[in-house]
Parts: sequence; structure tokens; C-alpha cells
Amino acid sequence: MCFKKFLILSAALIFSNLQVNADNAWVNHLRTDFLNNKSVIYAVNMRTFNAQDKNNNGIIDFNEGETSGTFINGINRLGELQNEGINALHLLPITPVGKTKALGTAGSLYSAAGFNSINPQLKDYSSQLTLEQQARQFINAAHEKGIAIIVDIPACGSYDLFLQSPELFVKDASGQPVIPADWTDVRLLNAGNEEKINNDLLKIHKEFVDYMINLGVDGIRADAAHTKPAKFWQELIAYSRKKDPQFLWLAESSDSWKDAVSDKAVFTPYDKLLRAGFDGFYGSWFNLKNWTTSKELQNQVNMTMSLEKNFGEAKSVIGSFTTHDELSPIIEKGPAYSKMIMWLNTTLPVNSYFVDGFDSGDKYIYFWANKKAPQTYTDDDIYFVHRGKLDIFNFSRRPGGENMDLKIEFVRANQVKPIVNNIYNSQNSSFKFLKTSDEKVFAYTISNEDTIIAVIGNMNFSSEIKVKVKLPKIKPEDSVMPMTMINVPEIGKGEITTNLQPGEIQVLMFSKNLDK
Repeated sequence: MCFKKFLILSAALIFSNLQVNADNAWVNHLRTDFLNNKSVIYAVNMRTFNAQDKNNNGIIDFNEGETSGTFINGINRLGELQNEGINALHLLPITPVGKTKALGTAGSLYSAAGFNSINPQLKDYSSQLTLEQQARQFINAAHEKGIAIIVDIPACGSYDLFLQSPELFVKDASGQPVIPADWTDVRLLNAGNEEKINNDLLKIHKEFVDYMINLGVDGIRADAAHTKPAKFWQELIAYSRKKDPQFLWLAESSDSWKDAVSDKAVFTPYDKLLRAGFDGFYGSWFNLKNWTTSKELQNQVNMTMSLEKNFGEAKSVIGSFTTHDELSPIIEKGPAYSKMIMWLNTTLPVNSYFVDGFDSGDKYIYFWANKKAPQTYTDDDIYFVHRGKLDIFNFSRRPGGENMDLKIEFVRANQVKPIVNNIYNSQNSSFKFLKTSDEKVFAYTISNEDTIIAVIGNMNFSSEIKVKVKLPKIKPEDSVMPMTMINVPEIGKGEITTNLQPGEIQVLMFSKNLDK
């Protein structure tokens, strides 16, 4: 097999799939792309997205001339993300944050102090533009790069918002607002129930939708969507679709989640959310870190592939293997786990999903974490941080690690995704799990009449495994292009034999047309 020739052909195929006509004015097509699993989504905290930590101490020292992330300086990172294959940004909440009973020195992004304005922390005060103009400039710049914008809407409100508008909140017997789960800096919003929704809160959410659409936003990710009744979402989503039929709705919900965040809260399961109009949800991919056999992965894939049949219309999921609520994959199982996540996102029937810093191996470790701060902008003087997770509580450094090997792999995987997607959407396409000689090894193919992409992965992150994989349609003389691997597999008639390093994933493309 001539790997050099095939890699050159691969590069040509990839380039042809990534070309964008920059002359075309932006038209929102996010919903269609998402439902066809074309989205490569990158979740960012705008407050840290392009923060300028000049002294490299991990925190933004404003009194030393350092700058946190803003809409204006965030524009400078868009070209980088475009080159990495990102075509959608998920902005973690850009609503104002609460300062009372807060967590962290800047306040949690999810402690919303209002829904009709933008967080002033994201403003560049050296610019003469208003905050809304700056946000619109960032969104327009993203669109020019072919990047859609999804904005998060928090599920709860801050204590400050409760003091201002107590009618919006669920209260206990003593009249105090309910704290959901262990989220001590937020209070549970009262969306009502299936019999009677809270129209006051619905009105505020409709105003938020109007605000976002006017800014040029292409969709919304609903934080903890299960905390509101399906009827509430049904009315809101229908309202948005009258304004923009391509407006995307992504529910933070999982088929794994069964319980409400409080005995005072409603719980709406994922299936009811999808029937209410959501285009997609999280699935349970984040459980990959706990899976030990290929059967568990297979069950989740089968569930995902049955969505359209079950709901009578297209629905999709994101590859939520890692989110801002999850530990860094590097901490979980090392760099091999990150690479596996990249290629599963590329080859499974999901929309790719990553968190700022993932692509270069950020462990999200901050030496000042949970220590007393010399200065604060809330009533909390502790640098509150979730260890190993993206910081959403303080003015901290720009996310990013130093693993350039991961960065290269990240770009390659995202470049291959359009090729895989074309196979999925071609006539006579097929997805099949393959038989392997070890239950800890998964294997599957995506194929059409011209191409077979084979994916083989070792779910054992501590031991090497030699495995045989049955692939009846291949022969030793077939053209093969390696997408990613450490060891070169032996290709026989109807069978692949390979040594997989701990956590290694191999992706091979077999094609009848490479030599033409």
C-alpha cells in the first residue's frame, strides 16, 4: 500500500470539502446542518476566550493592564478556529451575572441576573461601540468565517434577580427561593407545569429570543432544559421558528437523567423535550469514560440512530464526550482519550462537540483555585473553581494546553468529518458494528458503494490489545488510506489484525476510486 500517495489524495479530498464561498452573505442554515450532523461545535466562555494574561499567573490582573475576554478581542481567535474546522460556536451564557450570594470573584456564568441585556464584563471599554454593537460585530465576524453562533440560556436566576422579580422563582413554604441541587449561587426559576405555565417567565424568554435573533444569533442551547415543562418549550420554540425557521434549539438533556434537580422542580425527560420541538440533545456520550465494553457504546449508537424513526422527524445529538461540566479528558484517561473523543465525534452520527482548550490538552488546573482572592467583583472573595473543569467563576486565563500533537490530530479529525458525512448522506450508505476478538475493542464501518471507513478502538486504557476484526468486504489488494493509527494493521481477506495501544483508535478508509 502506498501511504504517501493516499495521504496526498486525502488532503485534496479534505480541501475540497472545506472550501467556503466568502462572497456570500450569511444566511442561517444551522438547523439543517445540525440535523444532518454537519456541525463541529466549540463551546467557549467569552470572559476567558481571548483573555490577555501577560504575567502568566493564570488570573487577569486588571490593575496591571491585563484584559479579560471581550467580544472585540474574541474576533482575533475566529480565524484560528476556522482553520481547525470549527463551524459553530456555543457561547456559554452572555447574560449579566449575579453578585450576591455568588460563587467566584467574577460570578458564575449560569447565575443570570437578567435576560434582556448582555453581561457588561464582555465589553471593551476602549471602543466607542455600545456593548450590543460589539456583540453584533463579533457575531458578524464569525459568520464571515463560516461559523454559526449558538447562545446559552441559563436554567436559573441569581439571588439579585430574585430580589428584583420574586414572581419568577419557585419558593419554599417560608417564601424563600429554592436552591436546585447543590448550585448554591442560583435559584430555581418557576416555568410552571404542563397544566399551567408561567407566562411571566415565558414573556421574558420570548424577549430573550427576540434579543438574540436581532443580534444575529443562529440558535439557543437550553441549560438544564429538563427543569421546565414541555409546554413551556413548545410555545417558545414555535415562537422562534416564526421569526427564523432555521433557528436551532439544543437541549441540555440526557437519556441517562431521570431525576429532578429539586423536589420542588418539574422533570421533563429528553423524549418529551424533543417532541416539544428541540432539534437535539446530549445523549449519554459523557458516560464513555465509564464504559468498559464495546456493547455499551453500541447501545448508545443504536439509540441515536433510532431517533428519526421514534420521533417521525429528524433529530440529532452532540458528541458530549466532554463538556464544561466534565473533567478534562487528559485527567480522566490521558491524551489517548482525547484522541478517541475526536475521532468518535468525526465518525459517529453525531454533531462534533468540544470545549475551549480541549484541542491542545488543557487540564484546567489553576494554582490559585479555591484560595482567598486579594480582589473580588462579587460578595465572594474565594477563587471558586471546579478542579479540572473550564473556569466559569473568575476572570481567568485563556484556555489552552501545550500538547501540539493533540492540536494536529484535532485538525485532521475535523477535516475528515465532511468526508464521513458525505458517506452518511449518500445513497446506499450503511453503518455496521463489526465482530472483534475482544469485548473491550469496538469496531464499526460507515460505507457506501465506493468507500468503506473502518473504525477500531481499544476501550482498555491501561493495556495493549492484539485484536482480529471481521470485515468481509475487504481484500489485501484494496486501496487503503490511514486516517489515524499508531501501529500499521495487517489487512487480510475479510479480516484486519492489529495491535492497539491503550486507548488507541484507528481509522482506515478503503476506496475503489483512489487510483483513478
